[in-house]
Amino acid sequence: MSPTPIELKDISKIVRRDVLTMVLEAGSGHLGGSLSAVDLMVALYWDVMRIRPDHPVWEDRDRFVLSKAHAAPALYAVLARRGYYDVKDLLTFRKLKSRLQGFPDMHTTIGIDASVGSPGQGLSIANGIAMAARMDGRQFRVYCLIGDGEAHEGQIWEAAMTAAHHNLDNVCAIIDRNMMMGDGSTEDIVALSPLEDKWRTFNWHVIEVDGHDFERLGSAFSEAASVKGRPTLIHARTVKGKGVPFMEGKPEWHDRKLTEELYEEAMRALG
Repeated sequence: MSPTPIELKDISKIVRRDVLTMVLEAGSGHLGGSLSAVDLMVALYWDVMRIRPDHPVWEDRDRFVLSKAHAAPALYAVLARRGYYDVKDLLTFRKLKSRLQGFPDMHTTIGIDASVGSPGQGLSIANGIAMAARMDGRQFRVYCLIGDGEAHEGQIWEAAMTAAHHNLDNVCAIIDRNMMMGDGSTEDIVALSPLEDKWRTFNWHVIEVDGHDFERLGSAFSEAASVKGRPTLIHARTVKGKGVPFMEGKPEWHDRKLTEELYEEAMRALG
């Protein structure tokens, strides 16, 4: 039975606390974009994707590509809480010889479907996986999480054209639209709006949704799975630093060291 929206919110609080603890322990890490993406990943891994944590290389599993690779703390925490490995492993984040490095590596970390790092590459990887599924006659879906700052990359738009050209209806891209990047507002640096119109022009089916509303996210992912003949983009409006008031909407928390004092304040905000 799928978890309720209230249960998913409780899971997200746990994951957000994990992210804070990991980054404090490591002494570095990307907090703002990890926290904005937590609810999207929780929805996917608990309510949407067909996966088997006890059999992570199951051939018919749905795949997830974290194109915004700096949000690795959120993905690692989700995988640990979903049962891919021990939660205690999260404390090794970014440490020497740990399998949980700053960017995900599919060759060293259980549950990672694609090695990522350089911005803009994830959707191309997702397209390749989706094409392979079609060639092999498999029915799994491929989900790709893209940062909105990352959407400035030209490769994203090349991949968008490719997915539409090949009618990859087994691809679902999600834009984590928190409106912020390390240097400030995405709209001040290079405006992405009207973002939805751009993707529609590229012949994608587009769904706009509150990226922190689990009920609406569930409906959006269900709609995406029903679309035939073209890929789907879920335009998820999110808040950078979601869940921690002093981080919310603040670009300086894209990548900033967390002190013990601020950690305690953030943990109190998350209950």
